[in-house]
Amino acid sequence: MIFALKRLVALAVTLMVASVLVFFVVEVVPGDPAAYMLGLNAAPDTVSALRSELGLDRTGFARWFEWISGMLVGDFGVSYTYRTEISTMVLDRVVVSLPLAIYALLLAVVIAFPAGVLAASHRRGVGDTAVMGFTQIGVAIPNFWFAMLLVLVFAIHWRWFPSGGFPGWSGGAFDALKALTLPAIALALPQAAILARVLRSSLLDTLGQDYIRTARAKGLSPRATLWKHALRNAMIPVLTIVGLQFSFLLAGAIIIENVFYLPGLGRLIFQAISSRDLVVVESVVMLLVFAVVVVTFVVDLAYAWIDPRLRR
Repeated sequence: MIFALKRLVALAVTLMVASVLVFFVVEVVPGDPAAYMLGLNAAPDTVSALRSELGLDRTGFARWFEWISGMLVGDFGVSYTYRTEISTMVLDRVVVSLPLAIYALLLAVVIAFPAGVLAASHRRGVGDTAVMGFTQIGVAIPNFWFAMLLVLVFAIHWRWFPSGGFPGWSGGAFDALKALTLPAIALALPQAAILARVLRSSLLDTLGQDYIRTARAKGLSPRATLWKHALRNAMIPVLTIVGLQFSFLLAGAIIIENVFYLPGLGRLIFQAISSRDLVVVESVVMLLVFAVVVVTFVVDLAYAWIDPRLRR
């Protein structure tokens, strides 16, 4: 309980510091949203009136306090450009980004875990060499280039999957997942390569421990030693990578969402930056920071569950 409370305090402090950094970093970006919205030939008094309407004429601290106070009660503000509640815009986009991130992470785990275990159990053998070779290729290939290759082969040539867009969940889960499959594969490949390499390295370190040699000396088979003793103790660094990967997949899929024209959070941030819609950028980025911090908190709790020594 004390362990969890300490992590919760750290979570709250992190979010407060992050809110200050996000707000003021975005605010110092060159360009006036009011002048951008009205165009180059707008009269100064018109620009001034719009700045006053948007609240941009107040001090930075006053605007930050109003913004963060609203976010605490679920009020993300109103978009400068679309004049729409940001919470509504986020809800419309998160139903694309969140399933995409989960889908990609599941694919990465499904690919990486068997590959990492195979490589570790056949160290310096053919299986290890093959897995490490493929993971090296997976790390080296840019995911946007791999995404375009997937579109060329599976959407244009074979026509198995759509090349872009999202039909929505109301049209059926099958069509929606089909539209997310190619983006998820493009995101999952490099993450699976990284995860497989980390799992292999962690398993090899664990298999070299004294208690593993003791278990083998008592007659336990290599397979049982690997699955019953080594794998669980090798999971702590792997959980770290999985948590970071989920955060990256949720927050860092801007390029992939633009390649496939997916109406997700990444594309929303890109459009908001292009139109100088600062309040949308701040709110969505802060929401993604919150997701990253919460995932880190869950990973910390998973550490304590796997290795009770960490609770101290």
